Parts: sequence; C-alpha cells; structure tokens
Amino acid sequence: MNQMELSVPYDNGYEPEDYMLQEDEWDRDLLLDPAWEKQQRKTFTAWCNSHLRKAGTQIENIEDDFRNGLKLMLLLEVISGERLPKPDRGKMRFHKIANVNKALDFITSKGVKLVSIGAEEIVDGNVKMTLGMIWTIILRFAIQDISVEETSAKEGLLLWCQRKTAPYRNVNVQNFHVSWKDGLALCALIHRHRPDLIDYAKLNKDDPLGNLNLAFDIAEKHLDIPKMLDAEVLVSSDRPDERTVMTYISSYYHTFAEAQKLFLSSSPLPADILSTPKPDERAIMTYVSCFYHAFAGAEQAETAANRICKILGVNQENEKLMEDYERLASELLEWIRRTIPWLENRAAEKTMIEMQRKLEDFRDYRRMHKPPKVQEKCQLEISFNTLQTKLRISNRPAFMPSEGKMVSDITSAWQGLDQAEKGYEEWLLTEIRRLERLDHLAEKFRQKATNHETWASGKEEILSRKDYESASLMEVRALLRKHEAFESDLSAHQDRVEQIAAIAQELNELDYHDVASVNQRCQSICDLWDQLGTLTQKRREALERTEKLLETVEQLFLEYAKRSAPFNNWMEGAMEDLQDMFIVHTIEEVQTLIAAHEQFKSTLPEADAERQAILGIQQEVLKISHSYGIHGDLTNPYRTITTEEIAIKWDKVKKLVPQRDSALQEELARQHGNERLRRQFAAQANLIGPWIQTRMEEIGRCSMAMEGTLEDQMTQLKQYEHVIVSYKQNIDKLEGDHQLIQESLIFDNKHTNYTMEHIRVGWELLLTTIARTINEIETQILTRDAKGISQEQMNEFRSSFNHFDRRLHKARVEERDKLRPDEFKACLISLGHLGNDKQGEVEFARIMMLVDPNTSGVVSFQSFIDFMTRETADTDTAEQVIGSFRILAADKVCVCVGYIIYLTSKFLRTVFWSSHILSICVICCLLCLVQPYILADELRRELPPDQAEYCISRMPPYSGPGALPGALDYTAFSTALYGESDL
Repeated sequence: MNQMELSVPYDNGYEPEDYMLQEDEWDRDLLLDPAWEKQQRKTFTAWCNSHLRKAGTQIENIEDDFRNGLKLMLLLEVISGERLPKPDRGKMRFHKIANVNKALDFITSKGVKLVSIGAEEIVDGNVKMTLGMIWTIILRFAIQDISVEETSAKEGLLLWCQRKTAPYRNVNVQNFHVSWKDGLALCALIHRHRPDLIDYAKLNKDDPLGNLNLAFDIAEKHLDIPKMLDAEVLVSSDRPDERTVMTYISSYYHTFAEAQKLFLSSSPLPADILSTPKPDERAIMTYVSCFYHAFAGAEQAETAANRICKILGVNQENEKLMEDYERLASELLEWIRRTIPWLENRAAEKTMIEMQRKLEDFRDYRRMHKPPKVQEKCQLEISFNTLQTKLRISNRPAFMPSEGKMVSDITSAWQGLDQAEKGYEEWLLTEIRRLERLDHLAEKFRQKATNHETWASGKEEILSRKDYESASLMEVRALLRKHEAFESDLSAHQDRVEQIAAIAQELNELDYHDVASVNQRCQSICDLWDQLGTLTQKRREALERTEKLLETVEQLFLEYAKRSAPFNNWMEGAMEDLQDMFIVHTIEEVQTLIAAHEQFKSTLPEADAERQAILGIQQEVLKISHSYGIHGDLTNPYRTITTEEIAIKWDKVKKLVPQRDSALQEELARQHGNERLRRQFAAQANLIGPWIQTRMEEIGRCSMAMEGTLEDQMTQLKQYEHVIVSYKQNIDKLEGDHQLIQESLIFDNKHTNYTMEHIRVGWELLLTTIARTINEIETQILTRDAKGISQEQMNEFRSSFNHFDRRLHKARVEERDKLRPDEFKACLISLGHLGNDKQGEVEFARIMMLVDPNTSGVVSFQSFIDFMTRETADTDTAEQVIGSFRILAADKVCVCVGYIIYLTSKFLRTVFWSSHILSICVICCLLCLVQPYILADELRRELPPDQAEYCISRMPPYSGPGALPGALDYTAFSTALYGESDL
C-alpha cells in the first residue's frame, strides 16, 4: 500500500488581493513569442474544457468562444460553485460586453486585480488579453488556494512537487520549466500516488519524449487530466512556458488532493468499534460493504452520464466538421472555376507595357489571391481526414461529401488550376521575352539602318560619274585604286546589310507590331545596296577598260587604305561605346557592364598590333620615297584617314578606357552605397511605423476608457506624451537617412513598405492626437470642477455617449467622439432629457442650435458635456453677482449709520427715542440696499488684494444720482462678465 500523506491547511495571513499583488503582473512581452502563445492557447483551452465538460459543453477557439461572455460565465460558475447574475441573451455588441463585464466583476469580487484587461478587448477577440484573463482565473481558482507547510500558491505547488518527488532518482524539481523537460518528474508524481499505473524503474532519462508521452497518456486515461502540453515542444524549448506547466501540474495537485480528501472525509467508524481492541469482523465487513455499494452506484451513474455527453459531443462536433467541409469545398471549387478561364486566356498584347501589366496581375494573383486558397485546400484535406478519423474511432459511418466535392475532385480541379497557371506563366514569360527581344531588335534595326543610310548617302552619285573619260593615265590609275578602296569599304558593309535584312526577317517572324515600316525601310536599303553593287561593277569595268598600264600602282597606299578603313571603323565604334551613357539601378547591372568592358579591354593588344602594322605601311612609303629620292605629292589618294588621325583616335581610345573603368567602379561603389542606405532606412522605418500605430491605438483606448479619474487619464496621457516626445530623435535620424537617400537619387526601396511621407504623416497625426486628447481631458476637468460635476456623472455621460457612438471603434481617431443628430437624439431620449413626440422634436431643434451652432452635422463629446452640465449643474448668473456686490456695498452703510443711531438710542435710554431710532435705521438700510455703486476702499477691504485691484481696474465709474467721488458701477461690471453688456 502506498502511504497517503495528510495535507493540513495553513493560513499564511495573506488576503486574496494581497496574494494577487505578490504574483507578477501579466507580462505581455511573453505572449509576443509565437511558440509560447501557441502552447498557452492549447493548455488554457484544455484546462477550460476540463471544467466546461462538467456543464456539457466545451470551447474550440479560446479567443472566439468567450467573446459573447456566456461560456466565460459558465466556466466561472463551474470552477467556483457559485451562481453568477443572469446573462444577457442578445447578440448585439453591448449584450456581449455586459456579459463579459459580469464575469470580470465576479473575478474582481474574488480579490483578483485585473491589469489592463477590459470587456471590449475580450469581445473583440484580443488573444493576448484573453490569455491573460484565463491565466488570472487559473491563478485564483487553481493555484492560489494551494497551501503546503506555510507556503501558498506557486511556492506551495513547487514545494508539494519537491516533497512528492524527493525519493526518486534523476528528479530534481527546482522550477516550472526546465525541471520537467525529461518527463521523469511527471512520472514520479503519478507513481507516488498510483504506483499501479506506472513502473518507474523501467524509465530512461535519455528518452524524454517517451517519458512525457507516457505520463500524458496515463494522466488522461486513468486520472481524467486532459493532455494540455506537447512533448515535442517541451523537449525542443530551451525554457518551456512556465504558465502552461504550472497549469498542468496544478491539475495533478487537485486530482490527488481531492482523492486524499475523499478518503479522509469518509464516514468514520463508530466510536465503540474504534475503542475495541479487536473489533467485530462482521460489523467491519458490513460497514465496508456500504462504502462499496455507495461508490459503485455513484460511479455507474457518472459513467453513464459521461458516456451520453461524450457521444452527443462527438456527434455535434462531427456534424459541424461536415458542414464546414461542404461550405469550404463549394467556395474553393467556385473560385477555381472562376480562375481557370482567366488563366487560359492567351490573347497576346502588342506592347511591352500591356504585357507587363498582365504579368503584374498574375503576380498579384500568386502573392495575394492564391496563397489563402492553398491554405483553404490544405485545411480542407486536414478537416476531411480528421473527420473520417473521428467517425471511424467513434464507430460512425464514413462521411461522403456531395457529388463533385470529394477530396479527389478538389485535387483534380486544383491540378487543372496548376496546369493552367503553369501554362499561363510560361506563356507570359515567353511573350514578354518575345516583346523584349522585338523592342531590342527594332532599336538595333533602326541604329544599323541609320548608320548604313548615312554611309550610303551620296555614293550613288559618285559611282555614276564619268570623270575617267577625260583623265590622264595617272589619274585613271588613281581612280582605279580609289575605286578598289571603295569596293573594299563596300565589301565591309556587306555584313551590315545582311545583318539589317536578318533583323528585319526576325522581326517578321516574331510578328512585330510595326513590321510594315521595318519592311519598307529594309526594302529601300536592299534596293539601294543592289544599285550600289551594279554601279560599282560598271565603274570598275569602265576604269579597267581605260587603264593601259596595270603595273605602276602604289600598292602600299592601297594596302594602307584597305586596313585603315576597318580599323577606323573599329576605333569609332570603340569610342562610341566607351562614351556611351549608362543608367543603372542595381549592382548586377553595373557588374554586367564591367564584364563587357573587361572583354573589350582583352581585344586591345590585337588592335594595337593592327595599328602598328598600319603605321608601318606609312613608314614603308616614307622609306621608299627617301631611298629612291621620290619627290612630289605623296598624299595617299586612297586613304580615308591619316596616320595623325589614327594616332589621335588611338590616344583617345586609350584615355577613354581608364575613364570608363573609373566611371564603372564609381557607379558600382555608388550602387553599394545606395543599397546600404536602403537597408539602413528600411531597418528604422520598419520599427518606427508600427511604433507610431501602436501609440495611436493606445491613445485611442485611453481616450475612450472610463476606468479611474480624469486626473489618472491625464497622468497616463502625459506619460504617453513624454514617451512620444522622447521618440522624436528616432524620427530625426530617419529624416537624416531619408535626406541621404534623396541626395543619392534613390527612388525605390524593396526592403520596406514605409516611405518618409508615411512616417511624417503618422508622426504629425500622433502629435496632433495626443495634444487634442490631453486638451479634451483638461476641458473635461475644467468643466467638472467649474460645474461641480462628480466623477460618477462624468463616467455616466461618457458611457451614454460611447453607447450611441457608432464610430467608436473605427481605426481613425478623428472619427471618434462624435454623434450624428439621430444618435444624439436617441441618447437624450435614453437619458430622459427629451420626449419622443412632436414637442420633443421642437425641443431637440432648440438643443441642436445650442450644441451645434455651426451646423456641422455632428455633436462632439465636449458639446455634449457642456449641454449636460447646463442641464444638471447649478451655475452662477449675473443677477447673483450683482446681489453679492450689493451686499458688500450695503453692509458698510448699514453698519456705520445703524451703529451710530444705535449708540445714540442707548445713550438716551428712552423708549420713545429707541422706537423712532429703530425705524430710521431700517429706512437707512433700505436706502443703502438700492445704491448701485461701490467704493474702491470697500473692495480692497472686503476682497483679496489681487481680486480687488482686478475689479477696480475693470469697473466703470458710476455716474447716477447720489454718486460719491470714486464710486464704481458694479452692475455694468457684473453684466459684462456674463456677456450681457458691451463693457
């Protein structure tokens, strides 16, 4: 038998609220870790369901199923054993908020301090707030009451675990995270209380997954403790989530503690049996049999009820899964049927811009439209497999979807979509490449055609001359050699003409949209080329016919002309390429240009060898002329470029090469710098943008909150303002980075979606919002203090206003705190300040003239407060101030004259005089009361110095009858204070 330990309750002297204050406040930063948030979702959901099953229900999504407050109230009733107020059964938002508020009020009544958790956030499905609320409930109802040897709550639970697992090897419980990763501590707890369920000696410390899964399965099967944790998550986490582990371990504590209490609370044996040294065996057997039958009957009833609830719950869950599958399958198939015709449309566009627009549409489809559908398809398959597994496990017939909605049908339709998508993408890329090549070829055609037309200009006229008919022999020879040089040049242009024709042919084959003009120009070039060929041949034949001597030619001049012309063409092309302007936007484009330039530089040695050979020809001519004493004109009649020009152009080429090198390297460095600037700006913008949005949301929530006093709200807003002002340095730094980007002419940034304009607008809106919100709170404080309105009244006004403000939860702060006339009228009717009849319509028109004098069509919260204070508060009037000044002015006269007369009557001590004197005193007092002026000395005597001087400087002199020197008109002054005079 396992020795059971007695747990003696201990009162540590803490009140419930004191305990909650000792616990760390809900740390929202922990929930920002997606892994911890996922684990808390699972654990808290399982914990809630372990209690909700007692009421025959459960939850699926922790942030959605508690939004209406019904299951939250039911959960609190189950775990507390108390009845909560009757919930509101409506489906509107304020019904849900009312239900959640009832639950939160019940939690607060148990001494729990809720930190930053409001009903609106639970209704809105804020997962962080919902998890924080469930953790607070777990702390209060599952962990707070744990008490072990003068320790309570978390420390008590830890001490209980340490005591229970102390005798076991390889177990050292020091915390609620890493101490439980190997699973031995959980197995030790089970073995300590139920050694029949587990063989601890066979456990292996090196198999944490096996240990954890064994403990989870045994606890779920035999101890009715649901599986709240994932073994894989616990093992892979460096520091598992402490809250989820505490929640799960507390279930062990309560399970074993309840079993122990049940054993200890069983009916004791009769006193005479306990006092007998050897009790009667038959009496003991009879008594124990009563325990057996009582417990067996209760267990059978509970087992039957649990079986029915489980069967019904499984059936309801399966039906919901079937409905969800049918709906999702229908929507997905309909989307596929709509999308495939669009993808199968192969109507090609004629321009690159139009095709790029199609490509952008396709990219939007791939980025935004298809991914959600992929998720839906995956979820659909998972749901179908899960449903079939559940049906098979629960011995239900397999689910057969509607016709055409099987998983295979969806898969087939999806394959058709993928096929159409793949074909569409390939077609798009092919078309874009075709159009890109067409544009490139068309531009190349225009450049080559222009160069050829420039070269051919005038050649037909030259070839048509008949100057050889009257030329001398030498001149004929010269003309013949010149014609041969022209033929060489003509042969060099043969490739260019063929290239032009080939480009035109390719443009025709690729269906270029302006192929007609290309064909016309190509035909014109070809016709001119044929004409030049014919004329060249005819001129050569004519020169040969007229040439009598073929041996006296200056071969060197001819060779020079033949070699220098192509070399000149090469140098001109090289200079043109080296001076060509380039505009690049990325590092890859610059690197492509650098590679092309390096390839060009590799051809320079060969070109230099050709240059030396050409110059050698000229040197050979000079050598021959000097050797043989040739005098005369040595000008080469065949050349198209001189040696000096070749030298100048070659020097220019050599100078342009390093300049091109430098320009490309500078551009490469500039692109690297631009990339650094983009990343630097994006890193800051991606932090500042969400920060501004978060602050806007916090200010919006603070301005709408009704918790605490207006001073508390003002303090919080001032703190927000201080944080915002302190953050200005980040904006300034971002402005500096943006200026550098603008100076570097960077127009795009793929690393962020935020621009400086977005940040500026958001920052200015944030500053305006915090200033306006602070001003509104200050105005409310002034109104409250001036009108004598209590904080409860202000909260009531705010609650009524928020109830009818339909724009309360819109994203933009400027649209909040404003009621339209119909909303304002409904608010007044609900508060009892307006009747819903014809007279009420007239009264409402009068009220609208007061609260909306500019006819803007909306009523602000400040105008609403001003109107309500005029209706409910006791305000000062000009008549009251005049009466106060009249008392100050009258008291002096009555005291002075009345006092003198009174002394006189006392001195005379006669009844006659006393009665007459008294009448005179009364008359004097009445005369004083009607004097509408006051003296400066009286003001200084009766009022504080600063207020007295304020009145003296602003009161006009009194000029009425009976005025004394220096008399001041307090009547005109009082009416001017309330705008009832022109003073």
